[in-house]
Amino acid sequence: MYAARRLYVKKWDHQPADERYSVKIARGGKPVVGIQDDRISAIEEEVMYWRKANHIHAWLVDNVQDGEDDCKDYYVDWNQLKELLRICKKVLKASKLIDGVVHKSTPLEPNSPVSVELGETGKVIKDSTVAKELLPRGVGFFFGSDDYDEDYLTDVKDTHDWIVRMLADHVAGVPGGIYYSSSW
Repeated sequence: MYAARRLYVKKWDHQPADERYSVKIARGGKPVVGIQDDRISAIEEEVMYWRKANHIHAWLVDNVQDGEDDCKDYYVDWNQLKELLRICKKVLKASKLIDGVVHKSTPLEPNSPVSVELGETGKVIKDSTVAKELLPRGVGFFFGSDDYDEDYLTDVKDTHDWIVRMLADHVAGVPGGIYYSSSW
């Protein structure tokens, strides 16, 4: 799961000089032969990476991708980021961690169709009602845990902090739009 800041940098003859971007491609300090700088049309900066944060992914699919979980790039507008930030704040405020058992895997017993739940001592959310309502876990192949635990909250906190940085950059005039993509 990735978020990128994409900036359109194509140079046009009609643009005033102070509105043109200059992009140089070099490797080892030397210009790359064969790439013409004046034909570069966009640059992309990876600004966030998640791993199996199924609750964040589900929100983005529902609210940015119109329910289409198709691994394509989607533009995330600033109002959508603000809404996800609002939700992250509410979930963080309402989620207190306590000692508990965190689910780690469900292997099958050798030579038996019976599976065995494996867990370990960790931190779980005492009352996950708000988390389940506002930012529910997703389930499915490759989706990671469905527990409301410390890992869940770490993803929410990381997402919160990332959005705060992106909004601050936007207010400060850092150019570029935010795009989300996932690959399963």
